[in-house]
Amino acid sequence: MAAVDLTLQRRLRLALAIAWLLFWGLMMGTAVQDYRRNDAGPLWHPLLWEGSSLCTVTLLLLLQRRATRRHDHLVTQPRRWFLRQAPWLLLYWIAFVPIAFGIRHGVYALAGDVYRHTPWPTTFFYEDVKITVFFAMFVLITFGILSWQAMQEERLRAERMAAQLRTAQLQQLTQQMQPHFLFNALNTISATMYEDVPRADALLLRLADVLRATLAAGQQQQVPLAAELRLLRGYAALMGERFSDRVTIAWQVDDSLAPCLVPVMGMQPLLENVFRHTVERTLAPVHIVVGVQRSGQALLLTVEDDAGSLAAPAGPGAGIALANLRARLAALHGEDASLTLSQRAPAGVCATLLLPYREAPCAC
Repeated sequence: MAAVDLTLQRRLRLALAIAWLLFWGLMMGTAVQDYRRNDAGPLWHPLLWEGSSLCTVTLLLLLQRRATRRHDHLVTQPRRWFLRQAPWLLLYWIAFVPIAFGIRHGVYALAGDVYRHTPWPTTFFYEDVKITVFFAMFVLITFGILSWQAMQEERLRAERMAAQLRTAQLQQLTQQMQPHFLFNALNTISATMYEDVPRADALLLRLADVLRATLAAGQQQQVPLAAELRLLRGYAALMGERFSDRVTIAWQVDDSLAPCLVPVMGMQPLLENVFRHTVERTLAPVHIVVGVQRSGQALLLTVEDDAGSLAAPAGPGAGIALANLRARLAALHGEDASLTLSQRAPAGVCATLLLPYREAPCAC
């Protein structure tokens, strides 16, 4: 965000410099046209007049900005900000005519000529009226620019705070999901160790592999599909050790989608749901299909079984993982992502995760 603020300031300064030069270019062009229409003298005369005014006003403006920059924070209190600018008008009244006309007299003298103008009291009055109008325009433009810049900075701060809040929310949800997954996996191992110690040992090894894959994701909220599938296959192998006699899993994955970004541990709750609410509650064989495909600018992740029912009685803690996942999807993608459960006939449930199609940036 700091880089964005710096870029914004640089662009603003460049735009102001260009606008300043264009304004004085217009002033010089107008002065030359008036001079040619009313006089036949050398063209450097009107260029000198406007050029001396340009140099003098630019010098005074730079001095004013340098001295009043420390009051920019008062732009949210217009009365106080304008009061800090007002005393500088006196400097313009006093300094403009001596500097600008001094330059003109000096250049004319070097050219062997004499610069003639109205008497000094009249000159001071006329030029100070013009410089007052110019000063008022400059102060108002500066106020407008500083107000706009303050609004942009406030917007950036709000966006930064929102991003930090969303990141904190996602981290909390992810941290909640990992203990939930671990608790269920340990329950599976606990139920197996009294019946088959070697199989329980194999389950522990599988769990260790899954935990390593989870730790490898670190604090990321999204990972490439390939990384998510490694974690999911590890979990499937862990559960398959326990229910190997009545569970088969088919993987229908488009390998070209491996770089696509998906929520970390986004598919695992879907597969876990099948084991908890279908496989553990039936003695009949269950066939599970894990699918990944692209549909236009969307990514479809599905976990489907042929024995589940949406009307099945819910156990303790049912729905926590899916509610958690929905909250993460909302924080990551808003309305561009969704999770739906649909009943299949004659039996079975299909969980569909809809995500925007986005590829992970190349690490090369």
